[in-house]
Amino acid sequence: MIKAIVLATALALTTAGAVTAQDAGRSNFETGREAYIRSNFEAGQQAYILTDYANALRFFRMAADQGHAEARFYMGLIYSEGRGVPQDYAEAARWYRMAADQGNADAQGNLGLMYANGRGVPQSDAEAVRWYRMAADQGNDSAQFNLGVRYGSGQGVQQDYAEAVRWYRMAADQGNAPAQVNLGNIYRTGQGVPQDYAEAVRWYRMAADQGNDSAQVNLGTMYALGNGVPQSYVEAYRWLTLSAAQGNAQAVRNIDYVRSQMTPAQIAEGERLAAAWRPRF
Repeated sequence: MIKAIVLATALALTTAGAVTAQDAGRSNFETGREAYIRSNFEAGQQAYILTDYANALRFFRMAADQGHAEARFYMGLIYSEGRGVPQDYAEAARWYRMAADQGNADAQGNLGLMYANGRGVPQSDAEAVRWYRMAADQGNDSAQFNLGVRYGSGQGVQQDYAEAVRWYRMAADQGNAPAQVNLGNIYRTGQGVPQDYAEAVRWYRMAADQGNDSAQVNLGTMYALGNGVPQSYVEAYRWLTLSAAQGNAQAVRNIDYVRSQMTPAQIAEGERLAAAWRPRF
């Protein structure tokens, strides 16, 4: 009885899911091909990290020629930045487009940049926006930021500050520092939102904590003026010092005024706070 049950079960399973030798061979071939492509891509990534761009290009090309979307994105990046090859924007755009057409969000965003700047393709604000939107809709924070810029400036789209805020916020919520700065600027000036210095300070601080020099100079200035925070020349000095150390010209100018309003003890405290600061990511 047990044997009959086992035999019947095995027969039922075999009948329901019969696999031919041809099917098995095709499956094994596809698995092996995918592994080969993946191994070339991973070798390219490793070489790229090690700045061995000649080998990165070699391995990425092997994967890209087999249709690997991310390898095609890296091919575009290598040609765009001229890493190990002569810089070639047209070739970069070609590879970006192949990856972008496969739905790669990074490639879509970078192709948008190529159209925005007219590099390797005819300059087109409309095309830039089209590719930014594709990437932004997939959650790409850089594309969301760039789309926010477009809505804020009215390039390639109808100017719409509320829409700019919406895209900036999506990018800012993912930690995109430039978007956080621009969102802070919008709340400080009241474009598309009610003016709110405290909210501006909140966004500036997020970006400043990541080391963004524009956010640091803006945060320092808010402390100097007492806008959205209790007025403090010591805190102003700290943030302006950090921004100036990165070469921000506005910070250099602002810090001279702030220093003139401070006692030697306050300056020393501001310098101590600046020296103790560490970025947060």
